[in-house]
Amino acid sequence: MNIQSYFDPVAEYLWQKSYSHNSFFKQIHFFGEEFPDLKGVQIALVGIKENRGLAKVESADRGSSEIREKLYELKKGFGAYRVADLGDLISGEQLSDTYQRIQEVGEFLMKQQILPIYFGGSHDLDYGQYLSYQKMKKLVSLLTVDAKLDMEEDGPLADQHTQEIILHQPNFLFSSAHLAYQSFLVDPSLINVVEKLYFEHVRLGELRNEFKEVEPLIRNADLLSFDLCAIQSADAPGAVNAEPFGLTGEEACQICWFAGTNEKLSSIGIYGYDPYYDDSVNKTAKVVSVMIWYFLEGFYSRKDSLSFKSSDYTKYTVSLDSKPNTLVFYKSKRSGKWWMEIPHNETEKFDRVSTVPCSYADYQMAQKGEIPERWINAQIKLL
Repeated sequence: MNIQSYFDPVAEYLWQKSYSHNSFFKQIHFFGEEFPDLKGVQIALVGIKENRGLAKVESADRGSSEIREKLYELKKGFGAYRVADLGDLISGEQLSDTYQRIQEVGEFLMKQQILPIYFGGSHDLDYGQYLSYQKMKKLVSLLTVDAKLDMEEDGPLADQHTQEIILHQPNFLFSSAHLAYQSFLVDPSLINVVEKLYFEHVRLGELRNEFKEVEPLIRNADLLSFDLCAIQSADAPGAVNAEPFGLTGEEACQICWFAGTNEKLSSIGIYGYDPYYDDSVNKTAKVVSVMIWYFLEGFYSRKDSLSFKSSDYTKYTVSLDSKPNTLVFYKSKRSGKWWMEIPHNETEKFDRVSTVPCSYADYQMAQKGEIPERWINAQIKLL
């Protein structure tokens, strides 16, 4: 695959600027006069200009460059960066062609053990992000952060794409979790649909009350799709369909840091930026750039091997009076994070995960003789 043919270079004015020696820009490879060598690269930045999934758009095609301008100026963070900015993905003739391009690029990068960070474009592009996992022959878990559920039956594709993911065949979606939705923006019937599918959902208020308890949901994801409209308009005025209520910029960065520390997460997309609606200093672009920065901080802070038979983990077995007779938990000696074991059927077409992330509160619940809801939901999905 000629990966370079899928991309336009980074805008020249960005790499011709003068940056400090310890800036983010000075630590990465980028597609300027030459396409970067991907040997040894761990993270690939992928700008996207596609916006045909939106009903109304003004200047979203400038979004990736505005985000880069803020990102390049940040100081280098923790770790020895092995990051390449591949430039902007060339949109297809049809919107469906762009989905396919994202799918093909994602497949190529992840096969090379390179994690893509998509930024810019409309939120429906996560459909292409999801499709890039189709040939992996395993079930995957999706995490979406959005003020809405995007499961409408009509309207722009940016309002329908989650439904497209759920209905896609072949079905390789093991679980889906939705964070930070706002009840007054969501039809209650859609919540019923989500619950019947045993997908998890956390309202904005619930997330705020128990922020640490959503960390296992973030840690369970293979891919993260983040719509900027989930961030309050005071912090992200340039989000498409910006709302007055929502996550703060700091909370968005915390989610990205959690996602970065997730050893199994292999792609992230941050969608829905339109510079036309941003303020005079492009505050929203700055928020996105810092979200990416914190994701990288988390990525270079990864500690766990996910090899639960190794000496890096302490195993806890809790006896119960009812079925199941025992629940098995693992605690990482390195990070202090918890997982619980789920019985699985190894004869299935796709590999079944045998452990799911959980919290210390789940372990405490089991000690009291109660089966954690996370265990029940995971068991149902594996039947």
